Amino acid sequence: MDVAEVMVPPRTWRADLRAIKIVWQRDVIRFWRDRPRIIASALQPMLYLFVFGTGMGAGMRPTGALDLRVFLYPGVMAMATLFTCFFSAGSIVWDREFGFMREMLVAPVRRGSIMIGKALGGATAGMTQGVIVLAIGPLVGVPFSPVLILTLLVELMILSFAITCIGVLVAVRIKSFQAFMALVQIIIMPMFFLSGALFPFRNLPTWLEVATHLDPLTYAVDPMRRAVLAHIDGSELLSLHWGSWQVPTILELAIVLGTGILALAIAAREFGRSE
Repeated sequence: MDVAEVMVPPRTWRADLRAIKIVWQRDVIRFWRDRPRIIASALQPMLYLFVFGTGMGAGMRPTGALDLRVFLYPGVMAMATLFTCFFSAGSIVWDREFGFMREMLVAPVRRGSIMIGKALGGATAGMTQGVIVLAIGPLVGVPFSPVLILTLLVELMILSFAITCIGVLVAVRIKSFQAFMALVQIIIMPMFFLSGALFPFRNLPTWLEVATHLDPLTYAVDPMRRAVLAHIDGSELLSLHWGSWQVPTILELAIVLGTGILALAIAAREFGRSE
């Protein structure tokens, strides 16, 4: 009996880059077509800014004449990005559960390229959600300038990539979407509440200060808050310190980016073993 030979194209960097583009493009299209998800993800930040911020701001100010809504603005922007990035990473579990992942795995590309495409797709969705919150800054009294907008966009880009990579790392071993959603709730709520998004970093109890310093989201919220509050005297007192040393913005962003790259590297390795 004759045996037909099957020619498998060799794995090349060009094929890997094409795979990254296709996976990224697919996830972005899915995100844009899910309009109810975009709207729902924007409503929660609005509630924190306009309801919680206005109500609590009537009797509470972080420092001086600083409006509580302006103080909350960077953290709420990070929150919108955090939730969207994690849920976008869950598409890995969804694709695995419904069999689409197997179709991607037969392609002659490195499996790490699939993870990179997923990370970039989720980061694009997360940054889009963050930009929606960014656009409402003037409504809560944030004094926009070209430098501030550019700074926040760069910081949102780094945050979106890092959080999606962490989400990809969580999703890579989960077999059901229900289990992923339950685990995500356990992860993202402590990350958000410990990041300093809702409170200043000063005069914290020791245990809370330690937990805040261990939270990677802290090192994204603080640079965004510094940029937003740069025009306010005494705003440096609200910034993150290691002891008496104010952590430089460049170091904070390097920690966030490094955390994302490490998570993506581990996720790519685990993905190769799990399928």
